[in-house]
Amino acid sequence: MSTGWIVIGIIVVLILFALGAYNRLVALSQRVGQAFADIDVQLKQRHDLIPNLLETVKGYAAHERGTLDDVVKARNAAMSAQGPGQVAAAENQLSGALGKLIALSEAYPDLKANANFQQLANELSDLENKIAASRRFFNNAVQEYNTGIQQMPAALFAGMFGFTRKDFFDLGAARTEVEQVPQVKF
Repeated sequence: MSTGWIVIGIIVVLILFALGAYNRLVALSQRVGQAFADIDVQLKQRHDLIPNLLETVKGYAAHERGTLDDVVKARNAAMSAQGPGQVAAAENQLSGALGKLIALSEAYPDLKANANFQQLANELSDLENKIAASRRFFNNAVQEYNTGIQQMPAALFAGMFGFTRKDFFDLGAARTEVEQVPQVKF
């Protein structure tokens, strides 16, 4: 009779442990989702700022149509991207196009001196800093989540509960392109 209680006790402990592991993994997964939502909000703010920036630049650099078109195309691609991987790739393209747009101000002193352009450029710079911070937070949340589903003994239950590895919001191969200063030639 006492071995029956021991077996029942072990089963109860295992069930409690599985429930605890499940709840921890759910919390980590929710944190990843919330971190991505934070990035998404800031990216939407950046997407909303871009048309104003483009209109300001159009008046001064009308013959820079290619650069302006690149920004519009990159913005549209970024707005339609789904999931961390696609969003990261699209946003990296947009960052590169915006870098070229901002570099135009060096070639147009009147544009550089325009108060509206300066305000928009400062807002964009502030948003870029916030996006970078949000990316770091997201990647930290993904790292904790991925570690959580791989650590023993939670790894025994993670697959059964449907927890799978999540991707980082990474620049990947485009890192060198984004880190390069744009070259403006006329």
